[in-house]
Amino acid sequence: MTYEIGVVLSVIAVAVVLFVSEKLSIDTTAILVMSLFMVLGILTPAEGLAGFSNPATITVACMFVISTAIFKSGALSSVGVLLTRVGRRNYLLCLLAVMLVAGLLSAFINDTAVVALLMPVVIQVARDTRISPAKLLMPLSFGALLGGVCTLIGTSTNILVSGIAEAQGEAPIGMFELTAAGVWFLIIGVLYMLLAGRFLLPSRKLADDLTDDFNMGDYLTEIVIQPESPSAGMPLSSSSLVQNLDIDVLQITRDKYLLNATPYTMLRVGDVLKVRCDVEKLKKMKEEKGIKLKSERKLKEEDLNNTSTKLYEAIVTPNSYMVDKSLKQLDFRAHNHGATVVAIRHRDEILHEKLTHTRLSAGDVLLIAADKDQALNLRNNEDILLISETERSQYDYSKIIPVLLIGAGVVFTAATGLAHIVLSALVGVVLLVLTKCIRLDELYKAIEWKVIFMLAGVLSMGTALEKTGAAGLLSGFLVDSIGSYGPHALLSAFFFITFMSTNFMSNNATAALLAPIAIVAAKEMGVSVRPFLVAVTFAASLSFMTPMGYQTNTMIYGPGNYKFVDYLRVGTPLNILFWLLASLIIPFFFPF
Repeated sequence: MTYEIGVVLSVIAVAVVLFVSEKLSIDTTAILVMSLFMVLGILTPAEGLAGFSNPATITVACMFVISTAIFKSGALSSVGVLLTRVGRRNYLLCLLAVMLVAGLLSAFINDTAVVALLMPVVIQVARDTRISPAKLLMPLSFGALLGGVCTLIGTSTNILVSGIAEAQGEAPIGMFELTAAGVWFLIIGVLYMLLAGRFLLPSRKLADDLTDDFNMGDYLTEIVIQPESPSAGMPLSSSSLVQNLDIDVLQITRDKYLLNATPYTMLRVGDVLKVRCDVEKLKKMKEEKGIKLKSERKLKEEDLNNTSTKLYEAIVTPNSYMVDKSLKQLDFRAHNHGATVVAIRHRDEILHEKLTHTRLSAGDVLLIAADKDQALNLRNNEDILLISETERSQYDYSKIIPVLLIGAGVVFTAATGLAHIVLSALVGVVLLVLTKCIRLDELYKAIEWKVIFMLAGVLSMGTALEKTGAAGLLSGFLVDSIGSYGPHALLSAFFFITFMSTNFMSNNATAALLAPIAIVAAKEMGVSVRPFLVAVTFAASLSFMTPMGYQTNTMIYGPGNYKFVDYLRVGTPLNILFWLLASLIIPFFFPF
């Protein structure tokens, strides 16, 4: 082992630890690794920064824009209506429809956008039919993952592996090259969920309203300002009520008139305040604070919904600016016109206190009290996804035909070989802008920059592995250990290593690490590189065992009220099934 190989393997080992532990965000870790390779002299600046100009990175950025344009045009709005009609008839039919619709859309549109589109519809169908959302949200995510492996543009991972292959002298993956094998994985995945997986899904009780769902009984109440209260005559933000207690005022009733609770609202004696707080603490402090509980009855969702204020659920999206920040840092209430977070569902726990100081994570569900205007602002906030109602932003239906024609043109030109995928995607984005199907500000917002920086960073790992010979060292070890059992065994090993790794770290990072090794291993055995690349591509996207394995799994974690063990129970048999079948399906369509 040379010094350079030792440095590369050491840096990658640190990167894997950071990816798994999430001490740093994935994109930060990727850029850190890229910088270390350049500082340590493993890569030149040109080699280290090449990931930003790599066709795979640019293609992924373009596909984010095209997916957003399709989404915003309203071209998919009828899908939600159709799913609602089918879903209310029969649970099995609903499960089948959810997976197939998600799979079909994800073959051509970014899968996180597909889940964002369908999640509110699926949740509403579940509530209308009195089915736990947990029975449908995991099939939704799994369907999106399965559809993503059916085409080149189905996931960023497919495009990434294609770019790595092309950089090492192999032919890029064709637009529909993965389709034949991918459809088999989709069919098997759907059959598994219909015949076995649905029995493994949790059957958690459906709460009657959101206050029950978030255990808000002891945290929502009404109080009355008494004459002796030091808060009387003061602005809400400066009152001792807010300053000394962990309390959020949702609404003020004064002489039968409803007032918005702004920081500048002057409190008066006799004001009735609907508040979020620890009611038991409030009872102990009510006399000395000059406040009185209006009644001992705990507020329910209907008590709020009968006024101008309603409760809404919103999920923090995977690439949201809000991730790793607190509500106080974000100044959430001010930036959302007074909308107030009254509870947070974080993984397996529900938080009610010290909410403003809680650091948010992707997948966290916020319970927000807001009026109609505030809800409209929340619906247009691209850092969160409102999931408690199916009403969406207004669409410009006049853009549907040009958007679909441009999208179809991108697919057609790439599929027929008239243009490289990066060129067809770039031209498609330019046409979308020229035809005013998407504005420039919407274009920049559509690109998930964390993903772009992460891709640019992880590509440097593949370059370092190949340049220093580390890929050859690792592939030699695998060939010596497993190659004697034949290429089927080695392919099976790559599939296993990839899907196990991607369940605990970024799927793109996993693919960037293993694709170069797979290429070298295939060449050492004297067999075709293609089946090994396809194995890494499929396994990196088919991540079912953990909520952090893929962004869509993270998105459904909170809304489905899942626990970590739910993913293990439902996803592990499916991953093992695919592992066993991969050594048969992949070589059949991609011979050695």
